[in-house]
Amino acid sequence: MGKEVNGVSRSRFEMFTNSDEAVINKKLPKELLLRIFSFLDVVTLCRCAQVSRSWNVLALDGSNWQRIDLFDFQRDIEGRVVENISKRCGGFLRKLSLRGCLGVGDSALRTFSQNCRNIELLSLNGCTKITDSTCNSLSKFCPKLKHLDLASCTSITNLSLKALSEGCPLLEQLNISWCDQVTKDGIQALVRSCPGLKGLFLKGCTQLEDEALKHIGAHCPELVTLNLQTCSQITDEGLITICRGCHRLQSLCVSGCANITDAILHALGQNCPRLRILEIARCSQLTDVGFTTLARNCHELEKMDLEECVQITDGTLIQLSIYCPCLQVLSLSHCELITDDGIRHLGSGPCAHDRLEVIELDNCPLITDASLEHLKNCHSLDRIELYDCQQITRAGIKRLRTHLPNIKVHAYFAPVTPPPSVGGSRQRFCRCCVLL
Repeated sequence: MGKEVNGVSRSRFEMFTNSDEAVINKKLPKELLLRIFSFLDVVTLCRCAQVSRSWNVLALDGSNWQRIDLFDFQRDIEGRVVENISKRCGGFLRKLSLRGCLGVGDSALRTFSQNCRNIELLSLNGCTKITDSTCNSLSKFCPKLKHLDLASCTSITNLSLKALSEGCPLLEQLNISWCDQVTKDGIQALVRSCPGLKGLFLKGCTQLEDEALKHIGAHCPELVTLNLQTCSQITDEGLITICRGCHRLQSLCVSGCANITDAILHALGQNCPRLRILEIARCSQLTDVGFTTLARNCHELEKMDLEECVQITDGTLIQLSIYCPCLQVLSLSHCELITDDGIRHLGSGPCAHDRLEVIELDNCPLITDASLEHLKNCHSLDRIELYDCQQITRAGIKRLRTHLPNIKVHAYFAPVTPPPSVGGSRQRFCRCCVLL
């Protein structure tokens, strides 16, 4: 092998002969061309490889294949393609996404792991053929792995988490959403050996109980993002441990965890002042009392999903309007006690003029056109959801658009009167109408 120039051997440069007459090849040094190629995506690199012999050498150089995302290129690839990529890229590859590549299995990923030992980010989201064997390979050969996405890989069990804990101590982000065989034992092994975890996505891991959360709270002080959506067995006890142990928490999703109460909102307010995103939909036991504590202590809140928090009233909106100036996205769908007065406070709060971008008010029966008037000065408002708000009119929406011409309004209006009967004397009603 000849002397290397910017990572490419001299012997490769010698392959560029005088017969390659393209002006760009004459004017630009090959090192500069290689640098230009390094900014191209997979599709463009493949096209460039077909232009000439010299460009083929440049395009297929391993240094250009440090980041590969096949999702928008080809999702029906077979395992041998992954094996070929790994042999081509070798130690250069840092980031690879095989999201949705259903044909890739354990054998191909073992070859990949052996060849790409510097991999830092790997997405296998939806690669349903893989099993614990893949995580064993990653553990054995890929110690630099930081981000791993195994969402919807439903064959993954606690054995995978134990393997990762032994061989991937630098792991910062792990997504095992919908891996519903995972239990507290796997979580315990993982968090004890990966103290730098910053993101855990456990959506749909339905076997997880409070004991798993206690392990997270005890061993993950760096945790920033936690998703526990539909982990229906967890209660206040486990989540309070998270709040007390993870003071850097910025994003929490517990939507569908119906057992939780205001105690969680108090714990967040007292321990997690950096909280920015709270998704807490379908938690029907929460009240204004809890949200008052939260709002008065978490002033950086940007996104809140309160859909079907059916007990909250305008009191919650008053607190948010006063203490949460950064609020950008707020979902209040199916919060049936919200009225125009709550929206009035929100529309006059510090977040309204420059921050508020999305507000969802689906199925809020007490909301009228007056609420739209209160929102007309929210100059950043990009979208408003008004499905089944029966007191909202087309005229009210039209007036809102005179102030916010670019706003996206999603609304639905049932016919004013039922359609005439067809073929008989019995009157027929469309499905969207309600017969009183």
